[in-house]
Amino acid sequence: MKKIIAGVMLLALFVSCKDKKSKIDPFAPITNLVDSALHRKDTVAVPVETGPVPTEADESFNDFIYAYASDDQFQHQRTVFPLPYYNGEVPSKIEERFWKHDDLFTRQPYYTLLFDKEEDMDIVGDTSLKSVQVEWIYMKTQMVKKYYFQRKKGCWMLEAINLRPINKSEDEHFVEFFERFATDSLFQCERIRQPLVFVTNDPDDDFSILETTLELNQWFAFKPALPTDRLSNINYGQSNRDNSATKILALKGIGNGFSNVLYFQRRGGQWELYKFEDTGI
Repeated sequence: MKKIIAGVMLLALFVSCKDKKSKIDPFAPITNLVDSALHRKDTVAVPVETGPVPTEADESFNDFIYAYASDDQFQHQRTVFPLPYYNGEVPSKIEERFWKHDDLFTRQPYYTLLFDKEEDMDIVGDTSLKSVQVEWIYMKTQMVKKYYFQRKKGCWMLEAINLRPINKSEDEHFVEFFERFATDSLFQCERIRQPLVFVTNDPDDDFSILETTLELNQWFAFKPALPTDRLSNINYGQSNRDNSATKILALKGIGNGFSNVLYFQRRGGQWELYKFEDTGI
């Protein structure tokens, strides 16, 4: 009887140990490791939207626009497609596959800037600008093509183009006046104030500016080659009113040190040149 009871107890103990062993999963550590790896993989695989990355050129609009006009790949990256394009009141959009590289004014020896007053000329180097427009002013057709650039998240982007007629006014419009001034020497003589104020570098001192006057025949000896077909302009936020009594046309060389500035004033409804500045290197 004792042997039977002892046998039953041994059997029960054996069954109990066998059950405990059967509950142990020998692959649990590997399973946990795989699950962990899959979890990390899923986390990393979540797509993240990326946009243009700011570059050193974005710090200054002038640096950016030169890079934009010179580098085709960079131009595509910094243009919002499909690009809104307005021909007068007619809207359309340009798909990226139809976009043609735009050199803007970088193929020219110089570009032009328009201002209403001298104080506004200091805004050119402002690094805090968020919105700038680049313009082509077509003198013969009296049209303006405007490129709208915005800086978002540190990156300058072209967001739209607008082509429209120049607004007319009762007084002589500056663009109409300048087209004739640049192409008609007799008209030019009539519209130059005498004597003409002339500002230039002092030939005896590289760090000094000399202010003097020019006679009419001297103007033709010193004057720069004037644009006759179109004017460029970069609107950094300066005033450019049609009814302004003064206009400043700056001619700036691209990498060649050229710098001329023409100062115009409207008197009796007519424009005339009253000051010429040549301070190029």
